[in-house]
Amino acid sequence: MAADVSEQETAARVAAVDDDPMVRAGFAAWLADRTDLQVTAVTATVAEFLDHPGAARTDVVLLDLNLRDGIEPADNIAGLRAAGHTVLVVSVHTDPGLVLSALEAGAAGYLVKKDDGDVLAEAVHTVASGGNVISPEMAFAISRDRRPDRPRLSPKELAVIRTYASGVTLAATARRVGIAYGTAREYLDRVKKKYERVGRPARTKLELAARLQEDADTLDPPPGKRPTP
Repeated sequence: MAADVSEQETAARVAAVDDDPMVRAGFAAWLADRTDLQVTAVTATVAEFLDHPGAARTDVVLLDLNLRDGIEPADNIAGLRAAGHTVLVVSVHTDPGLVLSALEAGAAGYLVKKDDGDVLAEAVHTVASGGNVISPEMAFAISRDRRPDRPRLSPKELAVIRTYASGVTLAATARRVGIAYGTAREYLDRVKKKYERVGRPARTKLELAARLQEDADTLDPPPGKRPTP
């Protein structure tokens, strides 16, 4: 009995929102067979999920991208995020624009439905612990993004956000970059404002890390290199 209690305490609590009855049944059956995941709800819409008694106990919501309720995917993701839920999109769609829209709305990851159960379970645990899931589809979408809404950042600003977004404190960031703590704070605030002005929030460390991943192919100078004189 003690082992069962331990498993319940460490299991990630997950819900699935999908408007396909067969997919919902498949999710429920798959989740029921795993001891590392605890199913809290399986619903057809986000509204149904938020009204479900299990919503308050949910760590991660597996969300289909396009539901038949007609609500925009970004609005569904934002609604779940506003209610305090971590969102992992699981969709048949691999269009880069859809992937990027999901990320920008606050999804912590994006998988396609062809991925097997072990991949999905690992992704659930990753996002439940505060991480991001970068699937091949997500990486491709980010690499193909050519939209003109990227702020211009100075080398010092880049150094600060790259170091800070890697997981260290702002004080440690200041030491590593070789500047005062107050200066590091000023650079960080400046970067956040620049992203805010182009409509891409970077309020938290997680959001900053996401912006760096999205803009990795255009940010200069890249790590370990210096501008040519």
